[in-house]
Amino acid sequence: MKLPPARRALVASVFAALAIAPTIAPVPAHAQFGGIVYDPTNYAQNVLTAARSLQQINNQIQQIQNQATSLINQARNLTSLPFSSLQQLQQQVQRTQQLLGEAQRIAYDVQNVQEAFTDRYKGAALTGDHARMVSNANARWEDSVGAFEDALRVQAGVVGNIEGARTTMDGLVSASQSATGALQATQAGNQLLALQSQQLADLTAAVAAQGRAQALQSARQAAEEAEGRERFRRFMGN
Repeated sequence: MKLPPARRALVASVFAALAIAPTIAPVPAHAQFGGIVYDPTNYAQNVLTAARSLQQINNQIQQIQNQATSLINQARNLTSLPFSSLQQLQQQVQRTQQLLGEAQRIAYDVQNVQEAFTDRYKGAALTGDHARMVSNANARWEDSVGAFEDALRVQAGVVGNIEGARTTMDGLVSASQSATGALQATQAGNQLLALQSQQLADLTAAVAAQGRAQALQSARQAAEEAEGRERFRRFMGN
């Protein structure tokens, strides 16, 4: 490393003093140059002291630089991610919830399911008079048709969310790759997990809607079999 002229001169003086100091016998200081007292030993000591002071100053400057670098890195690690997908993810979840909440006939509610099955799928609903049997059969058919329509609507909503999920994922991956600190990288990772949770919620909704439709179809078939046996019993006069 090339030293500045002033530092090169100071170092040269130190080496010169070290070279001559051991060979100089202690002699009384004497006046030279118009009465100025010159003491070679004292001069060498002063040069060494100045060199040590300079080295201490250089060490202190290096420490300050290290501290400044550490503070800069800490500031980067505490910088928040400028990209947020929370609002978009919430909107997608809300759309799926809305589709589930618009379920026709039999809602996603335990009490509602129990009441519907008591009225149309079992017990007295299958052994009433002819008019009631016909009415319940029509109601069960409408339950099945409505459930399959609901399943298709939920599936369409889930498919519609795929494009939004792709856009969100692209933004989060880009933000993660360009993160300037640990906090930004962590926040990007957390949002990617949130995106995954939203996709799992959509998948759960689609499976639930399809399962509901299939369950109602199976229940309708079972009710028709039971009702057919009752009609046959009446026909045979038993």
